[in-house]
Amino acid sequence: MAPCAFASPTARILLVEDDRRLRELVRDYLSQHQFDVIALADGSKVMPTLASNSIDIVILDIMLPGDDGFILCKRLRRQFAGPVLFLTAKNDAIDQVLGLELGADDFIIKPVEPRVLLARINALLRRTQMPSQNTQQSLSFDLLKINKQARSVLLDNELIALTSHEFDLLWMLAENAGSVVRKDLIYQQIIGREYDGQDRSADVRISRIRKKLKDNPQNPFRIKTIWGKGFFFVADAWQ
Repeated sequence: MAPCAFASPTARILLVEDDRRLRELVRDYLSQHQFDVIALADGSKVMPTLASNSIDIVILDIMLPGDDGFILCKRLRRQFAGPVLFLTAKNDAIDQVLGLELGADDFIIKPVEPRVLLARINALLRRTQMPSQNTQQSLSFDLLKINKQARSVLLDNELIALTSHEFDLLWMLAENAGSVVRKDLIYQQIIGREYDGQDRSADVRISRIRKKLKDNPQNPFRIKTIWGKGFFFVADAWQ
């Protein structure tokens, strides 16, 4: 297979996988496709590695010795806003929802198909690194200020920490304030796959955004769910 043509400087991947054979196979395959891969056998060096290196995407096995992937994801999300991709041997919806609630962006079920992994990585990186065609760089709704160039969100002058994908989803909703944003568009443009009617990834991300933006989780008034259709950003709910 020809190397993938990723139109940005070499992306650096942090791979955390305790299975030596799989770790080496994934590392070698991604290296052949022009990625710079730092491979770790457990989570003990994840935080120091993030602190001393510019990392573009983290790939985490869930079942790791010591701290598992869920614990590591929660910990690294305090300082890393880039994409996090889980490798898991479990095709369990509960595990996937938990991972998404902790800030993961996608899942790959083992055994890993290299071409699928490569496609998911490139999709995640495109959405975080591709410049927007929209020239509008900031949105303001009374207490809520969103700056796309700085990728920053202020609520009542408090800086709100969002992951890269949470920011992209919030921006998509906010720039369409007053209109329903359909779920199928969110999956195509933000999550990177077709909506199958069962996937809860968008709902979990919306739930995380609501919590961070002090929306009422039981009766949300800032980002409303329109059942069977999508989500509605209420422009005048930020006073």
